Amino acid sequence: MADNYNQIRAMLAITKGSLKATFRSPSAVLFSIGFPLIFILVFGFIGGGGGYSLNVAMDKNSDTTNMVYNILKGIPNLKFKTKSDKELKEDLEKGRLTAVILIEKSNQGTAPFHIQLKSSEAVSPQNIAVLKQIIESVVSGINKQAFPNTPTIATISNDVEKIPGRIYRTIDFILPGQLGFSLLSAGVFGVAFLFFNLRQQLVLKRFYATPIRRSYIILGETLSRVIFQLMTAIIIIGLGNLAFHFTLVHGFVTFLEIMALSFLALLVFMGFGFIVSGLAKNESTIPPFANLFTLPQFLLAGTFFSIDNFPTWLQPLCKILPLTHFNNAMRSIAFEGASLIDVWKEISILGIWGIVVYAVAIKTFKWE
Repeated sequence: MADNYNQIRAMLAITKGSLKATFRSPSAVLFSIGFPLIFILVFGFIGGGGGYSLNVAMDKNSDTTNMVYNILKGIPNLKFKTKSDKELKEDLEKGRLTAVILIEKSNQGTAPFHIQLKSSEAVSPQNIAVLKQIIESVVSGINKQAFPNTPTIATISNDVEKIPGRIYRTIDFILPGQLGFSLLSAGVFGVAFLFFNLRQQLVLKRFYATPIRRSYIILGETLSRVIFQLMTAIIIIGLGNLAFHFTLVHGFVTFLEIMALSFLALLVFMGFGFIVSGLAKNESTIPPFANLFTLPQFLLAGTFFSIDNFPTWLQPLCKILPLTHFNNAMRSIAFEGASLIDVWKEISILGIWGIVVYAVAIKTFKWE
């Protein structure tokens, strides 16, 4: 009997069955195929979608009749802002504007024009360096094509004129994104697993035997998650401020405003968790469902890098996501000194998301 048994055929049958089971597992497909493809697409967009996008302005005294000016105005990476001197100064001080570019006729015989940049300490040094590289590339290209017999059409000042402003640190961008990452993860994964397990272990059913109302069961469990996650937020902000000098413009007042914003965002994010707990048929389907809500926001909402790095066609999608508005509001409050009233647009959009999410959660949430 053993001699007639085809070992190769049996092995192939096992292989076939195992492969079918793998493809029928949503989590296996998502983690093995979906995630790598998403990361490749996102980082591919960043690397091949035009690179940096910088907000700049031209000094009102600039000469606008030269080739350097015309070429710079046509570069998609540079977004030119037209504002008053007072508004430009304010944007520089808050880091919203990378630099003001001055192109003036040179009194020296070495080049027809001279270029000077004005920025502030609130601007990322990396952005200033990128802008200088772009301008140098433009000048070099003009020299090769139109002025082969001239040393250079324009000289570029090595020293960037900087007005006083808050010192921009990497932590001022990274920490708000990481806090948003933490709140979204806890809100979706924490709530989804919590209420799914409460149903599966019949804990909710045992609660029914007590006089407590169902709404208070939800509120009690939710309150515990909120308290825990806000404690986590306090640790993240405190460590960032004490160890890495994360900017809190108005000190304790700014901290309180950040906590209020975090509370609102957490409530919205927990709504996604309620939806996932209602949709999940078993515990293994929770991660795939949860990642449908979280992964796009982790990658596209300005968590790890500015959404300006993405192609223009993708940015409207980025600006729809609730985590984007939390990140933007958080950075405005912490670094720019904005109040909760000043970021009312971001808060309003978070509120709209909250209404939509909880309307869906009510329809999908299951008690048993």
